[in-house]
Amino acid sequence: MTDELNATANSREEAERRAEELYATRYRILSFPWQTLLMVMTVGITLLAINQIFNFGFFIGEVMQDARYLYIYVGAILVMVFISFPATASASRTTVAWYDILLAVATACMFGYFAYYAERIVLEAWEYAAPQFGIYLALATWALVLEAGRRTGGWPIFVVVLTLSLYPLYADRVPDVIAGVSMGLEDAAAFHIMSEESLFGIPTQVAALLLFGFLLFGVSLQHTGAGKFFINIAFALLGRFRGGPAKVAIFSSGLMGSMSGGPVTNVLTTGPLSIPTMRRIGFSRGYAAGVEACASTGGVLMPPIMGATAFVMANFLGVSYVTIVIAAIIPSLLYFFGLFMQIDAYSARHDLKGLPQDELPDVWNVLKEGWYFIAVFALLIWMLVFLQREATAPFYATALLLAINQFTRHRLSTKGLLKLLSAAGQILAELGGILAAIGLIIGSLQVTGMAGTLTNDLVYLAGDNVLMLLIMGALTAFVLGIGMTVTAAYIFLAVILAPALIRAGLDPVASHMFIMYWGMLSFITPPVAIAAFVAASVAKVNPMRAGFEAMRLGTIIYFIPFFFVFNPALLMFGTATEVITVVMTALIGVVLLAAGLQGYLLGAGRVPTGPVGWFARVALICAGLTLAAPGGGMLGIAHGTLLLISASLLLVGATTILLHRRMMGEPLRFRL
Repeated sequence: MTDELNATANSREEAERRAEELYATRYRILSFPWQTLLMVMTVGITLLAINQIFNFGFFIGEVMQDARYLYIYVGAILVMVFISFPATASASRTTVAWYDILLAVATACMFGYFAYYAERIVLEAWEYAAPQFGIYLALATWALVLEAGRRTGGWPIFVVVLTLSLYPLYADRVPDVIAGVSMGLEDAAAFHIMSEESLFGIPTQVAALLLFGFLLFGVSLQHTGAGKFFINIAFALLGRFRGGPAKVAIFSSGLMGSMSGGPVTNVLTTGPLSIPTMRRIGFSRGYAAGVEACASTGGVLMPPIMGATAFVMANFLGVSYVTIVIAAIIPSLLYFFGLFMQIDAYSARHDLKGLPQDELPDVWNVLKEGWYFIAVFALLIWMLVFLQREATAPFYATALLLAINQFTRHRLSTKGLLKLLSAAGQILAELGGILAAIGLIIGSLQVTGMAGTLTNDLVYLAGDNVLMLLIMGALTAFVLGIGMTVTAAYIFLAVILAPALIRAGLDPVASHMFIMYWGMLSFITPPVAIAAFVAASVAKVNPMRAGFEAMRLGTIIYFIPFFFVFNPALLMFGTATEVITVVMTALIGVVLLAAGLQGYLLGAGRVPTGPVGWFARVALICAGLTLAAPGGGMLGIAHGTLLLISASLLLVGATTILLHRRMMGEPLRFRL
């Protein structure tokens, strides 16, 4: 027992050490004066956002003009980027370089100028007729935004944004299929910086007016012990079942990923604890890394937070955030259910037990200690769904969380509060820097008329074949997801591809969700598979092995986007009967798919090895996919027909397994 407790303690120490390594390689370790400045700016921008979102008017007696607020917001965000993120990997991570101070001061001055003249910029349409001095500042601001995007999103973001933000300069000198209206450098700079469609377009508006509160809520959850609560409740509920630690990883990493919205960060937060625990009961290193990568990546899809992409999607579609959340519930549950069933089948095949009961926390003690995390989630969901207060709900939930937390043994000390503020500033800077840069892409496509042209060309190339258009979109989203964040890839394709899918007759929400899902898949698909590669470093296993394990575990997610596009009932768009039918058939189909992929069928037992086993596996996989595919809708095949085909394939697979067992002299009894 002592050895087990020591192993758990060592795992937690390893998790903390790796989190510190991530912090050290991603952000600067700031000295006290710089930390203080960053925290003061975080508090200031938070108060400014509260003033704007709640319409308080406690600064000037009236609500600030949105344009002025956005200039102040983005200016502060970029200053925080230059303070928090080193220019290069070799730059000092303990001191702020002189050139970063210069960039921060220049940013403050330029955005201060734009904020001061915000009213004139709007009324006099400076995006088309700016004074010469304003144009010079716009050119410099353009360069600063590109540099901020490079520091927060990496070189892929920089190269893509630079190339496409310059597109208005050469739009008339490219092949006709991608040609657009061109303009000069100064005109392009004025449009990028002083219009409401580029730097201050949808991404920045969503971040400043809607997403802000959810980011604060997610950071507050992490710093008040919600992560530990989720892990403990997962161990208490699932730890004793076969493959328990892997099932715990799905539950806890999915919830943590929903809060952080970052697969890689989530792997490094929960992986050092979950992966060694999985190894203890017999999971291979590659399989354990694949489980953690899939669970952490799936958190981006899990309501109610879902990272930044869902908020941007709601704004693009002109629908409430709750609409997106409700639509995401069934696909995300299918994904995690698929992971759960594959782990269960793998554990049954390899006879992997759970953890001893005496090593697991008591569920009632865990709930007694962390009940308020459930309470604040309930408040958040109630305000989102019933009160429809999307922008303000997370602020109330955060306030309630921090208030209750101060009366528990996990209450924040002064040092803890300062850490929370510092972390909030960093995540605001990171996401804000990326979204500001991505906004330039939207501006270029809009001002040149390219967005509509590409949409028409895609529809023309696909002809009447909607499936071909979907495949083209899936591959494009996947490739973009390799070098860009999920949100960045989604925004780019939401302008170009989504209108083409909608014009082809697909449901708007389903079209946008399709893009988001496929943009996320690069995190678990070789040859890149960033989340899997990071998990491989924790598990100390070959990265490609972890990548292929993650790809196999996440197999269902490659099909789910096509399923809900073919029949939006999987997004809860349809009658209650239709929704229940497609959900039930999908759940059973996922069970059969898991059986084929992992080699264990509930009731029949292990699938044999060799050619006979592969024949049975293929039959089960086909049975699962056929049953999971939603009948009706664009698929044009009735539910009954799919059920009959699936039952026939299942009968073939199950009979093959049972006959083989009988030939081998094994007893034919029902096996769970």
